Amino acid sequence: MIATEEEALSLEVRDASNVAYVTQTTLSQDDIAGIRDILLRRFPEIKGLKSNICYATLNRQKAMQELGEKCDVLLVVGSKNSSNSNRLCEVGQKAGMEGHLIDDENDIDMAWLKSASRICITAGASAPERLVQGVIAFLQKQGYDDFEEMGGKDEQVSFKPAILEK
Repeated sequence: MIATEEEALSLEVRDASNVAYVTQTTLSQDDIAGIRDILLRRFPEIKGLKSNICYATLNRQKAMQELGEKCDVLLVVGSKNSSNSNRLCEVGQKAGMEGHLIDDENDIDMAWLKSASRICITAGASAPERLVQGVIAFLQKQGYDDFEEMGGKDEQVSFKPAILEK
């Protein structure tokens, strides 16, 4: 397992023509870009997917990057041990928002919202919709009643079953 660019630079393999890579599906593209670039330079014949980041995760991360200049505070509904929820929060913070990972509306600290005019709410891929709706309802009671839901990217991806034989 390679977790850093330094590890990618020092990786030794027996056969450089027979190398492949996969990534954790909840990482951000920014997290893996440097490592992937090093591996591609060092092993020109390496096999890998163009992107094997989970579609829901990738789409939400892209949305966080776009919203960074438009929102003051980011609330990510998701578990503290959820990799994709943590990545969403990090991507939003890098994009300029004050990001907070919350389980539900009970975790919201009103001090976070004192100077916020626009709040972005998103959720990790496995967060139940009822928790997101609870956060929205709570914020609407606090005076954030101008609500706009963003449209997501339409995906036309299908996964066909495969049979592998030896």
